Amino acid sequence: MVNKSVTKVLIGHIDEFPERLGKTVCLGDREFAVFRLSNNKVRAVQNSCPHKNGVLSEGMVSGEFVFCPMHDWKIDLGDGKVQAPDHGCVKTYKASVEDELVYLIVEE
Repeated sequence: MVNKSVTKVLIGHIDEFPERLGKTVCLGDREFAVFRLSNNKVRAVQNSCPHKNGVLSEGMVSGEFVFCPMHDWKIDLGDGKVQAPDHGCVKTYKASVEDELVYLIVEE
C-alpha cells in the first residue's frame, strides 16, 4: 500500500474568489476550478468536464452545481457527479477558508 502525502496550499484571500464564479488555480501541472458559493463555502474540482474537456471554471454556478460552458452538463460540486440524463464524474478536492484565507488540500 502506497501512502499519499496530503498538502494544504494557500491559494488566496476569499475576496479574490468572486461569489458564484469560478477561478482557475494551477499547482504544478494540475489545474483546478475553484468556486466560492453564495453561502461563502468554497468548492474545488478538476478543471475539465468529462464529456469534451470543457473548462469548468468558466461554467455557470447555481447552488452547489456548475454547468459546463460547452454543453451545459450539470456537475455536483460536492461529489463531482454529472447529473442525469448525462453521466460521468470529475475529481473533487477539499478546500477550506480560515481567517478569510482559502486553502486547497491536495494529495501528492
